[in-house]
Amino acid sequence: MIVYDLHCAQGHRFEGWFGSSGDFAEQQDRGLVECPECGSQEVGKAPMAPAVAAKGNQRANAVAGKDGKPVTNRAIPPEVHQAMRALAEAQARALRKSTYVGDGFAEESRAMHYGEKDVEAIHGKATVREAKELIEEGIAVAPLPFPIAEPDKLN
Repeated sequence: MIVYDLHCAQGHRFEGWFGSSGDFAEQQDRGLVECPECGSQEVGKAPMAPAVAAKGNQRANAVAGKDGKPVTNRAIPPEVHQAMRALAEAQARALRKSTYVGDGFAEESRAMHYGEKDVEAIHGKATVREAKELIEEGIAVAPLPFPIAEPDKLN
């Protein structure tokens, strides 16, 4: 995962998580990158300070990713690590009881809200604009705290 600091034409700053730098460009070309505050699709990468690594003998215990490579050059405080793990486990439990509906999230949510379908737990994709419209209609939605892989793209 790559986390970019992004900004929109209105000056709002926010983070975006992408599988690679190419994913950011592809999603931006497809109009999928929007400002969560105003919905603007005029989004660019914000200037970021370069990360300067400490000398090898001064490095804190790094947190390793699945590939064994460090994903941070500083140790995460234990209470933050515990909180993130608990949140990730709660999300995983909730998703096990939920049906993935992909890009049809807004449509499925409306159908359940207006009694056209039985109510069930779902998760999927919605643009910022779609999420705002759902909220304006009184339909409860919430973003997932951690990105998930689409079921058909899992190994």
